[in-house]
Parts: sequence; structure tokens; C-alpha cells
Amino acid sequence: RATQPDEAVRSQPRTARRGNGQTALRVVPRIHLFDIDIPGGITFKESDTLSPGNEFVTFSNGIAKFGLGICYDVRFTEMANIYRQKECSVLIYPGSFNKTTGPLHWELLHRARAVDTQSFVVGVAPAEDIESSYVSHAHSLIVDPMGIVISQAGKEEEIIYAKLDMEIVKATRCQIPVFDQRRTELYETIQKPS
Repeated sequence: RATQPDEAVRSQPRTARRGNGQTALRVVPRIHLFDIDIPGGITFKESDTLSPGNEFVTFSNGIAKFGLGICYDVRFTEMANIYRQKECSVLIYPGSFNKTTGPLHWELLHRARAVDTQSFVVGVAPAEDIESSYVSHAHSLIVDPMGIVISQAGKEEEIIYAKLDMEIVKATRCQIPVFDQRRTELYETIQKPS
């Protein structure tokens, strides 16, 4: 952990790259920085060395609209809901949860974001490497709009597949129309300082 972050490094947001495997088409900024302190577990403070991004990145492939977040971003319902408002049907979160929070929260959070937004949610993680200074929980997964894990990797390097049928997104949103039933006027009144 850096005690005096270099401003050149600090000004660079943590990013993921979206592209065709050879050329990055877009740099995706991480919105939320990972600052945690779990006694007996892990202490990590990205804000000592990184600055957060402030852009919600979407793209479309002609079949679906995708929203992108990075790792810790999956913990924030508000961000996922913004992607739903932007008409995304697939949310993708590349990330590497640690061995403390990973077993507790990795699957739970991706399933929660799928149910919250009634979207497919994809969690992309590196394989576990016990020789690395940072050991990833691994377990890439794909979750359907009802919160069911439809494909999941183990801790080894693996490619997972699933059919992402956009009709399932439409049907789920029609059958349980939570976004139409939200009471945003009430939520805004309660949240705003008086």
C-alpha cells in the first residue's frame, strides 16, 4: 500500500478494456474504489493509489445492450439500476475477489444484481493462482434475470458458455414489472437532505 501516492498514478482510474481480443476499443473506468479493512482478513485501500472514474460505459452488439462495471462496482445497486434505466439487458463485471470476500459475496452479489435489474449478469474472474501475491477467488459465472446461475467456472482456468436469450429478459421484466412499480418520488423525498 502506498503512503504517498504518485499523482501521475493516482490520476489513472482502474480500468478494464473492451475489445476484440487484439485491440482495445474502449477503456472502462472503475467507478468505485476498493477500500476495505476486515480484521483478521484483508486490508486494502485502492484510494491511496488510484482515482475513481466517473463514466457509465455501455455498448450494443445489435442483439443486446451491455453495461460495464469493474470488480467492486458489483456491490452498488445504484450503478446497476442506472444501467437498467439505460436499457441494458446484460451487465458485465470483470473482477478478482479475494479469498476472504469471494466465498461470501462473489456469487451472491452477481445474483442480486441480476434480480435487481432483471438482466443477465456476467462475472469474469481470473483462475486461482496460489503462487501469486494476490490469490483470486476465481469462479467466473453467468446469471440469468431470475438470479439463477446458468454457467459457472471452478477455480481453474476455464471458458464458460451460456445462451443469453433476450426474450427471457423481456418476459421477466413483463411478469414482475418492478421498474414500473418503483416509487421514485418517495425514494427521492426520503433520501434528500431537508
